[in-house]
Amino acid sequence: MRAVVTGGAGFLGSYLCESLVERGAEVICMDSLLTGSPHNVEHLLRLPSFQLLECDLTGFVHVPGDVDLVMHFASAASPLDYQRYPIETLKVGSIGTLHALGLAREKGARFVLASTSEVYGDPLEHPQRETYWGNVNPIGPRSMYDEAKRFAESLTTAYRNSHGVDTGIVRIFNTYGPRMRPHDGRAIPTFINQALANEPITVAGDGRQTRSICHVDDTAAGILALVDSDVSGPVNIGNPTEVSMIELATIIRELAESSSPIRFVERPVDDPAVRRPDTTLAETLLGWRPKVDPITGLRRTIRWFAEEAAGVEAKPTWSTSTAF
Repeated sequence: MRAVVTGGAGFLGSYLCESLVERGAEVICMDSLLTGSPHNVEHLLRLPSFQLLECDLTGFVHVPGDVDLVMHFASAASPLDYQRYPIETLKVGSIGTLHALGLAREKGARFVLASTSEVYGDPLEHPQRETYWGNVNPIGPRSMYDEAKRFAESLTTAYRNSHGVDTGIVRIFNTYGPRMRPHDGRAIPTFINQALANEPITVAGDGRQTRSICHVDDTAAGILALVDSDVSGPVNIGNPTEVSMIELATIIRELAESSSPIRFVERPVDDPAVRRPDTTLAETLLGWRPKVDPITGLRRTIRWFAEEAAGVEAKPTWSTSTAF
């Protein structure tokens, strides 16, 4: 297999690149490095089957030779990032998706789109099924990400129906694990950094809002199960175990053996009150369900963050002998 992974130097994209290389695929990783980092894939650069190309997907895109798979994962993914880069986020979700789909069409490749649970907005249905259309503010402070992904889903569906492109759409719920950027503004890295430094852990609002957190190994496995199928989706990939923000902060504080107090701060506008995937489709169509329980996953992640903060060379999170 020869695969193109856009956004492959990002947090989740780097795990997908690893898995594909491990399977024996040749991987072309395209990344603008706006929010991704070569550090995430530096252990792959020595391999002849892996290539990193710094590339803006909203410009001209060409890949010589055959391509069997195009995975479109290029996008800012944290509120801090996509609010800092709103136009770039909208462009990569629209023009970038158009170019990635064009590449898949040209090569006769399967195309897999990374969509998001954010297409559900602040949901009025709980848990969220793929048939739910969402409750999204199209001009709100999260709209550049939400609407970019909703447009990308629509464009992907149009290419499937009008051009016969073999497409799959995955809606990814909150994912965490080693290689998250320490200061990307998302809850888990923020809580971990604050706990390790014994600083106040800042919980938005009253902390009752919920998320469903899925370890990156499980998320990557679910996505690759979609890759291997002929399922068009959309399919939810996430852990249906739901946790409130105050519970999450307390768990992280305990696992980090921290003395941090918990401090409540203003809740962001349009911050979803609940989030939990209905994973019935993933279980029945893909045979996938998450395996890493949150305590185990958070413990691994805290250890990685602590090693990074201490300047210790962390143990590799990937090897040629262990598949996701």
